[in-house]
Amino acid sequence: MTTRTGPLTKDTTTIALGLAQIRVALASSYIGQTRPILPATVSLGALANTKYAGSADHFKLESGFPMMEDATFPLREAAQIECAFKEITPYNIALSRGLDPTPYTDEHLGQVAIGGLVAPVFVRMEAWYTFPDGTNTLVIIFPRAQVIATQELEFAAEEPAASPIVIEAKRADGGTSGGHAVWNDKPLGWWYWDDGTQTTTTTTTTTTTTA
Repeated sequence: MTTRTGPLTKDTTTIALGLAQIRVALASSYIGQTRPILPATVSLGALANTKYAGSADHFKLESGFPMMEDATFPLREAAQIECAFKEITPYNIALSRGLDPTPYTDEHLGQVAIGGLVAPVFVRMEAWYTFPDGTNTLVIIFPRAQVIATQELEFAAEEPAASPIVIEAKRADGGTSGGHAVWNDKPLGWWYWDDGTQTTTTTTTTTTTTA
């Protein structure tokens, strides 16, 4: 009998397969909540893709001759979600313009202006991912984020149109206006795993604190 080697699967329930559901609401309404809280009703609906991207820049300290690395220090960190929504609704288009999407409650009624862009509103983003076993979940939470998009909508004969957007995490700690102290040790948000035993939603909202 041959012994298997290499990177063998330890737990099949940890394998990610499929897209995440992206839920978005105003940051100020939920800034004090650290657990997943947004309902499925505020999701962007069908998506073409979902991608988390985290980046970090580092400084490398070197000394001696020939020079060798002594240590590495982080300089900056960023996080974002990239996705493309298929449901062309006033809510989704307003969000992609950086506008407050909450007034747009009808999928087929509404107007969104072109031109006159201002700073994007701050939103809360929750990327809900359910593992293939249907029980375990992972929710990536950006408590205070902004949507950045160069709007693109290509209508094709046999493929649904999809509009790409980038949701960028911004500081949410108590040291910034609109933030909250509950995020002081995780200012850009966090990854929240649940094996089905935790309470993942609540109806309580918390008001915004200002620095």
